[in-house]
Amino acid sequence: MSARVAVPSKGRLRDSVFDLLRHAGYNLRGLGSENAAVVVEDIEFIEMRPRDAAAWLRAGRLDAAFISTDTALENEIEDWPAITLGFSRSDLVLACRTDAPHTGAKDLAGKTVATHLPNWTRRWFDEKNVSIDVVAMGGSLEGICARGLADAIVDLRETGNSLARNSLHAIEQGPACEAIFARRPLETNREVDDLLLRMEAARTATTRQYLVLHISPDKVTDLGTIFPGLEAPTIVPLSGRTDLVAVHLVVRRENLWARLGDLRALGATGIVALPTDAILE
Repeated sequence: MSARVAVPSKGRLRDSVFDLLRHAGYNLRGLGSENAAVVVEDIEFIEMRPRDAAAWLRAGRLDAAFISTDTALENEIEDWPAITLGFSRSDLVLACRTDAPHTGAKDLAGKTVATHLPNWTRRWFDEKNVSIDVVAMGGSLEGICARGLADAIVDLRETGNSLARNSLHAIEQGPACEAIFARRPLETNREVDDLLLRMEAARTATTRQYLVLHISPDKVTDLGTIFPGLEAPTIVPLSGRTDLVAVHLVVRRENLWARLGDLRALGATGIVALPTDAILE
């Protein structure tokens, strides 16, 4: 086997990662309730929880893994080669009950803090010179704190709604977290390199649109005022026409709809916008 790559076994992170891999041309239909691993183009994709994937990546038994910033921090691999994926964003926060007198980490000296990230939590408090009792948990943290078993929790916050429902609030904020693709350092693996390249092309394509239009030749340079940063669009002569040329260009998706009126005012006709599957810049 040329490469082993861990993918999330469940949840929204799994859905987003699988969408990205499908867009990049990897068919993982074999993964599911019956199979925990599937081989696609010399890569063995293995399902596992991100926290387990980060541990096995650190142990050197995986070549790469789709994990998250918090699991990288917990396993002390946050400095390993990785790319951010732009989804599953959240923040690590220190939270306690709203009726508690604590205003920050310094107020928790000698107290009990529950968390899914015991290693990172100890390091974080050590850096603040605050001694605490850390209790590692695998389940929900908010209720434990709300009922007074823990004085505070270190947990991920997406919207803050779960904290509010349990009468908790954040008193300090740690690192921002999101989904990442991490790989072993100081090693070259052709399959992993190719996977990275294809994901980059797929991710860029989701933000771009391929645009074709007809316009007067003397108006081509004006397109740069509509789409700043435009470089060397493709110009194609039209059969039997000297008053118009076909222009092919790639633009940012969010800019296209807002500038359609500007294109029409410039005299553009035959405007066609097409989706893109892969773009390498």
